Amino acid sequence: MAKSLGAYIIILHVIINNLVSIILTKLTPWRNTSVSVSLSLSSLPHETLPLEIATKLFLDTTSIQTASTDFGKLFQETPSAVFRPSTASDIVRLVKSSYTASSPFKIAARGHGHSVGGQAMAKDGVVVDMSTLVSTGIKVRWSESLGFYCDVGGEQLWIDVLRTTMEHGLAPVSWTDYLYLSVGGTLSNAGISGQSFLHGPQISSVLEMDVITGKGDFITCSKSKNSDLFYGVLGGLGQFGIITRARIVLQKAPTRVKWIRMIYEDFATFTKDQEHLISLNDHGPDYVEGYLIMKKSPANNWRSSFFSIQDESKVNSLASQCGIVYSLELVKYFDDFTMQTIDEEINEMCKGLSFKNGFIFKKEATFMDFLNRVRIEELKLQSKGLWDVHHPWLNLFIPKSRIFDFNQHVLVDILQKENRSSGPFLIYPLIRKKWDDNTSAIISEDHEDIFYTVGLLHATKSVEACNIIEDQNKKILKLCDEIGINIKQYFPRYYETKEEWMKHFGAKWSAFEERKAKYDPKLILSPGQKLFNFN
Repeated sequence: MAKSLGAYIIILHVIINNLVSIILTKLTPWRNTSVSVSLSLSSLPHETLPLEIATKLFLDTTSIQTASTDFGKLFQETPSAVFRPSTASDIVRLVKSSYTASSPFKIAARGHGHSVGGQAMAKDGVVVDMSTLVSTGIKVRWSESLGFYCDVGGEQLWIDVLRTTMEHGLAPVSWTDYLYLSVGGTLSNAGISGQSFLHGPQISSVLEMDVITGKGDFITCSKSKNSDLFYGVLGGLGQFGIITRARIVLQKAPTRVKWIRMIYEDFATFTKDQEHLISLNDHGPDYVEGYLIMKKSPANNWRSSFFSIQDESKVNSLASQCGIVYSLELVKYFDDFTMQTIDEEINEMCKGLSFKNGFIFKKEATFMDFLNRVRIEELKLQSKGLWDVHHPWLNLFIPKSRIFDFNQHVLVDILQKENRSSGPFLIYPLIRKKWDDNTSAIISEDHEDIFYTVGLLHATKSVEACNIIEDQNKKILKLCDEIGINIKQYFPRYYETKEEWMKHFGAKWSAFEERKAKYDPKLILSPGQKLFNFN
């Protein structure tokens, strides 16, 4: 495959460097026909690459280097070329060129490059730079049957979706903590944040998609049309197709938020109050998360500098005394029509909660600033040269019945005692019934109403420190296996064999494998997931 693609590249260089004038003068009149470039070297089979594809492949050092790494900065996988499409049709042609070739090349779609384990890379293959698409954009619409929704290009960033829909007084209901992620990227995983207990993950708000399969077929799918592909792609880790458009549910957008954090010394009380808050439904908060505060993992972190200097000092002092404390974070949305009653609603919500006396902290923010809080902190770190670091993250789903064991054996005995990272370390509950089991997304298999998500969001400056955290992550996974905590990896990246992937997918594996054979039989798409490509 690499040699075959190398042939494409050699001929492409010839076209660009030696035959530009010929192409412009003689081929321009035919550009709407099926013009193609035949590729042939004596030691390789004949291949055909459409001219429209050849001229969108980039081989320069900057393009290759950018596509060879990601946010995690854990390792590099070098592609042979970067493809910059203008339309979905360009991607169709690229995929079909691979699918019909005697030696297919791998293809990975790259949104904003925010994966942490090389999931958007394609070693010796082609990385599709989705940011160059200009076809779909973001269009806000209404229909009598669907209400308000928006059609969004898979390459679009959620921050731009928010800005555009807010112009209409509308917004999606489920988010990720960081908005500079592509729509196609988060929908290929699940897309979770503190709103997920109420509205489900982002994949629960999708009405319809346009998808390009591993055969190069362009298919529109929904729950009622090509539903097998629809459910497979949602949470499908990019294995069945490239999302070029998604139809997202919208609701009336709030304008401001009340933002509250409460500190707990006892883990059982902390989780009890979290579970109580998410049970309140329409009368409860709009967002619930939680995180650890320890000596090396302070109250303010790169996710948000919520606390004032005085309050942060107070909380960090308590954490130093206790070794570890827990922060419950909740948010309630409001607007001009509800601003008169919001404080009363907050007081009612907080009745009966058992946080430490004197350790409740409140602030107010715009809806936009709250949702975009991580970006605000990111820009601060970038200005100080502190953002370009390694991110050996570990994201997990934990059964509710084992969360106390996980706290003691992992959060306390490993994270607190080994004290190797500043985190942040997130932990908050989700509700099973908000997830559609038809999708490819994998959550805790213990059939309990509530399960927990844990995000160990490490950041390290050196390769040596990164390796130490990676070893710690593997230690945590091994420990959970040994003591019978049936965890599931969110953004899975530690599996190396088919058997491990089969265990991860559990009862969904057969359907997953069948869909792969149906929609990407030559294993072209998303090789960086190492799901069907164990090398």
